[in-house]
Amino acid sequence: MPWSEAVTPVRMRRVAVIVPQAALRAALVRIAEEGCVELDRAEEAAPGAATVRLQRLRGRGATVGPECARTALLAAAAPDLDLLEREEEVALLAGEAQLEERAEGAVRQGEVAALAGWCPAAEVPRVAGRLAATGGALLPLPSPRGTDPPTLLRPGRAASFTPLVTTYGTPAYADVDPSWPAGLTYVAMFGIMFGDVGHGALLVLGAVALRLGWPRRLAGLGLLWPFLAGAGVASMVAGAAYGEFFGPTGLLPVLWLSPLESPARLLAAAVVFGAGLLALAHAAGAVNRVREGGWGSALYAASGCAGLMFYPGLALAGTGLVLHRQAPAVAGAALAVTGLALVASGLFRATAGGGAGLAETAVRLFDVVVRTGTNTLSFARLAAFGLTHAALADLVWRGTTGLAGRGAAGVAGAAVLFVVGTTVSFGLEALVAGVQALRLEFYELFSRLFDREGRPFRPWHVPPAEPADPATKVIPCSPG
Repeated sequence: MPWSEAVTPVRMRRVAVIVPQAALRAALVRIAEEGCVELDRAEEAAPGAATVRLQRLRGRGATVGPECARTALLAAAAPDLDLLEREEEVALLAGEAQLEERAEGAVRQGEVAALAGWCPAAEVPRVAGRLAATGGALLPLPSPRGTDPPTLLRPGRAASFTPLVTTYGTPAYADVDPSWPAGLTYVAMFGIMFGDVGHGALLVLGAVALRLGWPRRLAGLGLLWPFLAGAGVASMVAGAAYGEFFGPTGLLPVLWLSPLESPARLLAAAVVFGAGLLALAHAAGAVNRVREGGWGSALYAASGCAGLMFYPGLALAGTGLVLHRQAPAVAGAALAVTGLALVASGLFRATAGGGAGLAETAVRLFDVVVRTGTNTLSFARLAAFGLTHAALADLVWRGTTGLAGRGAAGVAGAAVLFVVGTTVSFGLEALVAGVQALRLEFYELFSRLFDREGRPFRPWHVPPAEPADPATKVIPCSPG
């Protein structure tokens, strides 16, 4: 897959389902089985016959609730709804209710019915082939003006990182898909705060267990095993740099620095690392603003091109001052001032003008500058929690070695202290590092990527009670 496609949502096509009215049900059953088409639905549709029967079952105390949508089934041929009601076949009635709702949105002309919707472009030929068997067709349409297609983030290797993005929000269809960059950034920040080869190895073992489906009660989290493995590997890499293996046991040499001995260096490195991530976030935000509204609006946006000039310019000016280099300091200051002027122009355009507009612009511009500084310094928490993790591990190790030299009872006590202390510090620090990495991802980075939210792609998928073609294995589209 080309790199440009790997960082963009799945390309969608506006489609029309054209089918003879007599074959509308058969076509809808095929569409529901494929699970790759999101059909437009009637805004104010009257309850269908199946819906009325479901409501009656609910009134009689049958188990009818939101779970029906997840357990719904569709019969290949139109069933006897009265029989389904008498036998309390809730799953089949729920499937029929959904089918009726979609059929209500069809436009009928003579003997032909038509429905509109969205489908991944790559799936259009396959779905069209399935509909052809019912005498129908799936035709591509131009996208309506002023309407953004729904967003489907790409499945596959980055799917483990997708929940990290969708928990914050759905990217607009035109935006960059940040799933795998966000995932890599998250595990890197987690590793810096949780740097220990031994603790990271435990996370990798946990990922292997999830991959193998153990424990069974966590089988639903199996998709996240690459995420957990990545966090473990990042922790092991950082731990090797720190020389930490279940604390400062001396089993590993310090390849870079010891957090407890060089906290200032770790703090400076964390802030520089964070500044680099913020610059990348500004660049991705600028790309998104251009895709969303063109160069005209992106040029003046604080999360667009103006911000992209201001932040690196500020960083370059600061670097020049620290290193006593006049040329980069002047160039950076000029770039930062230009970017800030563009931001101010964009903010003033959004006001009503006049004195009140100038005052509002000044306040919001001050906020942009302050947040730029605080967001950068916020990455100091990578060093702070890395130090905390190292200090707890050091405390456990010092207590262990202190007890181990006091005879057999001391050795037993040392073993208990090491196991219990490692377990407590592991659980506590893993939780803290996970939450803090998520906080940095959401507030510092995603706030620059997201300017407006998209609409998630929700394909209609209801499995058949009996597959129309048992030899055909249908894999529905992922809703992302």
